[in-house]
Amino acid sequence: MSLVQGNAAEQQACQFLLEQGLTLRCQNYRTRRGELDIVMQDGDTIVCVEVKYRKNTKFGNAAEFVTAQKLQRIQAAFEFYLLDNSLNSTSTSLRIDVIAIDGNRLQWLKNIG
Repeated sequence: MSLVQGNAAEQQACQFLLEQGLTLRCQNYRTRRGELDIVMQDGDTIVCVEVKYRKNTKFGNAAEFVTAQKLQRIQAAFEFYLLDNSLNSTSTSLRIDVIAIDGNRLQWLKNIG
């Protein structure tokens, strides 16, 4: 996937989530443990959103590319985000979602972590 396609997919995902009533906290948050594509606020819940894009499903659909190892990296980076923002993971409602985009089909998978 090219950087342009990746950025366009993230923008599409962000716009979709904003239309669903979520609020953007940040995009492309980087730590030494990894990167968070999008961090949103959904009511009282902080939502880390991983965006996966595939032009077609010839090699599998986009959601299949969120592996257990990838999920561990997301969780580790999410912990850094919480620390950086003085948030406590035990007293803050958290969720990890995936926006999977296969060609023109967008799927929102909630609470995968």
